[in-house]
Amino acid sequence: MIFLHAVSHAYGATTVLDGVDLSIPRGKLTALVGPNGAGKSTLLSAMARLLKPDTGQVMVGDLDVLSAKPAQLAKKLGVLKQLNQLSARLTVIDLVRFGRFPHCQGRLQAEDHRIVEQAMDYVDLQEFRDRFLDQLSGGQRQRALIAMVLAQDTEYILLDEPLNNLDMRHGVAMMQLLRQAADDLGRTIVVVLHDINFASAWADYLVGMRDGSVVAQGTPEQIVQREPLREIFGLDMQVVDVAGRKIGMYWHPELVGAEELSPVAVYG
Repeated sequence: MIFLHAVSHAYGATTVLDGVDLSIPRGKLTALVGPNGAGKSTLLSAMARLLKPDTGQVMVGDLDVLSAKPAQLAKKLGVLKQLNQLSARLTVIDLVRFGRFPHCQGRLQAEDHRIVEQAMDYVDLQEFRDRFLDQLSGGQRQRALIAMVLAQDTEYILLDEPLNNLDMRHGVAMMQLLRQAADDLGRTIVVVLHDINFASAWADYLVGMRDGSVVAQGTPEQIVQREPLREIFGLDMQVVDVAGRKIGMYWHPELVGAEELSPVAVYG
C-alpha cells in the first residue's frame, strides 16, 4: 500500500497540504477527487518525490520515498504528470522503450524488448509503433505514455489527470485501460480525476480532498452520497443509481428542480 503520515506543504504563506494522513490500498485503482486547488496534484507529487513536503512521511510498500535512492524508486513507482515535454520527432516505440531505462540504462536486452512489446500490445498501439508522436491523436499519445509507464514494470503507478484534453469516448477508453491494468496486472494505480462520475464508475477507492486536506475516503458507494459530496465539492448533489454505480447529479437549485432531472451516464 501507499502510506502517508502528517504530510504538509506550503508555498510561502499558502498551505497546499495540511497534515495529510492516508492509506491507499494495494492492487486497486484509487482516484483522488476534489475541486481545483484542493491539493490533489500536489499530494500525487509528494507520493512521487517530485516535491519534498515540508513535513511528514511517504511510504510506497516498504520503501521510504523521501530517503530512497532514485534507482530504487524508479523500479518501484511509475509516474505520469500532466505536462510531459515530448519531442515531436520521437516515435511511439522509442518513447515506450524509455520506460525500461531504470532497468537497463538504455542498453535494452531481450527481456527489455519483450516487456516493451508486451506494453505495446496491451495498449493496442502496434500499428502506430513507427509513427512520430505529432502524428498521433491526443488519445493515442496518452496510450503511448501509459505504455511507457507500463514498460517501466513497477507495482505502483501514479497518474496526474490522464483524461485531460480527451473527449468522452477517449476518456472512457483510458479508464477501461487503467481498470484492466489494475485487474489483470495487479498494479496499484492512483489517478487524479476531476469528474466524480468517472471516478465512481471505474475506481475501487475514492479519496476526496478540499483545501489541502483529505475530507472523505472510501469506496464509491460510501463517498458518492450527498453529505460526503457536499463536504468535498461544496455542492448539493442528487445521487442516483446507474448500472450498479452511484452517480452524482449536480445542478443549480434555483434553476433546476430535482424532480426535473433524469440521469444520463456513458459507460464502455
